[in-house]
Amino acid sequence: MGKKNHRFQSPPPTDPISAARDSSLAFRLNIGFFLRQLGVFLVMDLLLLLMITLGMVLYAENRCASVAALVEERGVPTQEALAWMEASDYTITPLEEEPGRYGQDEGGGVEGHALMAFPFLPQHSETAEGIRSWDLASYYTIELPNNGQPYAITVDLSGIARTVYWAGLVLLICQGLSLLTSLFRNNRSIRKVLRPIQELAATAARLNSMTHMSRRELENLTGELEKIDAKHLDSRIDLPATQKELRSLAQAINEMMDRVNQAYGTQMRFVSDASHELRTPIAVIQGYAALLDRWGKSDPEALQESIDAIRGEAASMERLVEQLLFLARGDNDSQPVKRERVDLTALAGEVLREEEMIHPQRVFLPRWEEKPAAVYADPGLVKQVLRILTDNALKYSPPEGKIYLRVTQSPGYARLTVQDEGMGIPAQDIPHIFERFYRTDRSRDRKTGGTGLGLAIARWIVERHGGWFEVVSRVDVGTRFTAVLPLMEEKKELSV
Repeated sequence: MGKKNHRFQSPPPTDPISAARDSSLAFRLNIGFFLRQLGVFLVMDLLLLLMITLGMVLYAENRCASVAALVEERGVPTQEALAWMEASDYTITPLEEEPGRYGQDEGGGVEGHALMAFPFLPQHSETAEGIRSWDLASYYTIELPNNGQPYAITVDLSGIARTVYWAGLVLLICQGLSLLTSLFRNNRSIRKVLRPIQELAATAARLNSMTHMSRRELENLTGELEKIDAKHLDSRIDLPATQKELRSLAQAINEMMDRVNQAYGTQMRFVSDASHELRTPIAVIQGYAALLDRWGKSDPEALQESIDAIRGEAASMERLVEQLLFLARGDNDSQPVKRERVDLTALAGEVLREEEMIHPQRVFLPRWEEKPAAVYADPGLVKQVLRILTDNALKYSPPEGKIYLRVTQSPGYARLTVQDEGMGIPAQDIPHIFERFYRTDRSRDRKTGGTGLGLAIARWIVERHGGWFEVVSRVDVGTRFTAVLPLMEEKKELSV
C-alpha cells in the first residue's frame, strides 16, 4: 500500500523558505546593489573622462593663446630660438603655406582633427582664426595666418596624458576593489535585513509542523512573533522602508494569532459547554436506568416515570445534536440555503397559528400590514428564526405575559420583531447572547429546556441572508428581538 499523506508533517531537513531566499531574493538584491554601484562608477568615470578632455583642450587653448600673444608682440622666432623652445612644453613652427596644410601625411590626409575653435569654450582673439588639429595623447596644434607669415603652435600633452593614464588606472583598480568588497559587505547586510523574515518563516514552519497547540504554546508563539521586527537590525544600516514592512508583517501575523487564539478559546468553550449539556441528560438516563434495574421490574409507576424521563432526555439530546450539526454545517459552508420569494407577513401568520395551537393559554398580539413584505430567502430557515424567537419569548416570560409579533417595512429592509414581557436581559450580557451555549445567570436553569444554541443558529441564518439583529431589553420589563432582512428587489421579483 502507498503511503498516506497527512495534513501535518514535520519540516524537511533543509528549510525550503531559507533556501529559496538565499538562491533568489538575497542573490537578486546583492546583484542589484552590485549593478547599481557599477552603474554609478561608469557614469562617474565617463564624467571624469569628459572633464579631463575638456580640461586638456582648455589648457592647450590657453597655452596657445599666450604664445600667440608673444608672437604678435615679438614676431615669429628664428631658427636659433626654436632650438631653445624644445625644452619647454610648446614649439613654434613657421609655415610655408597658408594654414590647413600643416601636418599632412604622404597620402594627403591630415593628422588629428582640423577644426575651428570650440564654440562652448572661452574664445581668445589671438587664436580665433586658427585651424586646430590634435591627438590628446601627444599634442595640440593651432595654425595661425599671422598676416602672411603663417606659423603653428604645438603644445606637448604627452606628460599630462601619461599622468591621466596612470591616475585613471589607479582609479579603476580602486573601483574594482570597492565593487568586490561591497559585494560581500552587501551580502552580509542583506542577510541581516532578511533575518527577521527568516525567523517568521521558521516560526510559520514550526506552526505547520504542530499537530496541536495548547493555549500556552499559542501565547508563547505570539510573544515570539512580537519580538520579530526590524529593531534587531544593525544600527549602522538605515533601512526605514524595510523596517516598516517587517513591522507591518509582524503586526499582521500577531493579529492573525490573536484571531487564532480567540477562535481556539471559543472552540474550547464550545466543546466544554457541549460536554456539559450532554453530560446532564446522560446522567439522568443513567439514573433512571439504575432505578429501573432496582425497582422498575416490579413497580409500574417507577417504570413509566423512567420511560418518560428517558424519552424526554433522549429528545433533548437529539435536539442538541441536530443544532450542533446545523452549526457545524454552517461553519463549513455546507448548510443548504434554498432561496425563493418569501412573504414575511404570510410566514409570520403561519408561525402565529402554530404557536396559538401549541400554547392556547398564552396571549399573542400580532401586528402587520396587509401589504406583503417580500424577501429573497429560504422559507424554512426564516421560519426557524421566528420559531426560535417565539420559543425564547415563551420560555423567559411569565404565563400571563403577552407575546408581540410584528412585521414592518423600512426603505430597503423588512423587520421581523418578537417582543415579550419577561425577565429581560442585563445590559452586560446582551453582547454575548448570540454566542453558542451562552446563557444569562437567570436563565441557566435546565427547566426552560433550552440548549443555548437557538440564538446562535438564528444569527447565522439572518446574517447568511444579508441581515442583522437588533436587541432592546430592560430587566423585569421585557426583551425585543428584531431580525432585519433586505427586501426583495423589483427586478429580481419579476424574474422569479
